[in-house]
Amino acid sequence: LVKDVKPGLKNLNLIFIVLETGGCEGKGSPLTPCAPPDPVCPPGRVTKTKDGHEVRTCKVADKTGSINISVWDDVGNLIQPGDIIRLTKGYASVFKGCLTLYTGRGGDLQKIGEFCMVYSEVPNFSEPNPEYVAQQSQSKG
Repeated sequence: LVKDVKPGLKNLNLIFIVLETGGCEGKGSPLTPCAPPDPVCPPGRVTKTKDGHEVRTCKVADKTGSINISVWDDVGNLIQPGDIIRLTKGYASVFKGCLTLYTGRGGDLQKIGEFCMVYSEVPNFSEPNPEYVAQQSQSKG
């Protein structure tokens, strides 16, 4: 469950619904209208890496809350709001003070359904967390 995700956890297997994937130019998704983006950890942000990969931050949720997931390249273009996805062998890490899910080595995102899933956007476990920021700055020092 999303509420059980903690930084550093590996081999995560979760089922969640995709709420936001970006491309929110005033139209919103079928599930969530365009809200003002979180300035620190905005879902829907797409960045390009130095070697040309595309990384997209998507907001996903299950019945216990929501979290951001980072997806790479084609996968980020394929998933849509409303998709129900099974993550296998994922891991959790803190990016800019925000808890984020990633697909691990040998991990997988598999679409298993659409729309019919109970979910809750709150609490949002990817909201900036001062504890994570403090832990990150301590580990760097």
